[in-house]
Amino acid sequence: MANSNGSSVAQNFETFFNGWLVRQERFHQQLVQALSLRYEDEDGIERRGSLIQQVLSHYEQYALEKSRAAREQVLLFYSPPWLTSFEKALLWVGGFKPFLLFKLLANSITELTPEQEEAIERVKCETRREERELTQDSAAIQERLAALPLLSLVRSYGGRIDGELSELESAMENMKVEMLRALERADKLRRSTVKKLIQTLSPVQTVKYLAASAELQLAVRKWGSQKDQERAT
Repeated sequence: MANSNGSSVAQNFETFFNGWLVRQERFHQQLVQALSLRYEDEDGIERRGSLIQQVLSHYEQYALEKSRAAREQVLLFYSPPWLTSFEKALLWVGGFKPFLLFKLLANSITELTPEQEEAIERVKCETRREERELTQDSAAIQERLAALPLLSLVRSYGGRIDGELSELESAMENMKVEMLRALERADKLRRSTVKKLIQTLSPVQTVKYLAASAELQLAVRKWGSQKDQERAT
């Protein structure tokens, strides 16, 4: 993949992501406001349900744009230039670690029925198992990736050793395919875990959970930006 194309993909996704964050802030405000109001009548219940669907569609839009961009330049999502240093440090296979969703749930939802707790525990076990498998696969990919540091050196002598250049470039392309596969598996696990958790929650609990999720993301972003600015001065 040409460097110019990679730069274009990064710029386009960063533009999308910045706009998405602006909308994320607006949705967070609406979710917090919804928690302060009583939605007991039919109209209120409908408005709450509509807000939940809008927020979930907002996340689906992010997933769709990420998938499109990753298929063009997967390496970008393992160290996204549009994220702060702190956000990058928290990355797990190109995104947040799914198990974080359960910690967030425990901190935001205090009243769960025994049936909800049982269902959540089942989801937790499933997620933990898949997360462990993905962590192992990702570690193996990183090890193989570390074995290719000579690619740039070989390129500088490409006219003399075309065979070696072709072999290394082929290995790098295969590595990108593996990285994309791992990223897509991780994104699928993130989305499916969120979906399963929300299915166990009541509408009010869902609003609380989505508000807490947006608040955490925005706080991490703000703190990371502040730290990066302090380092730059």
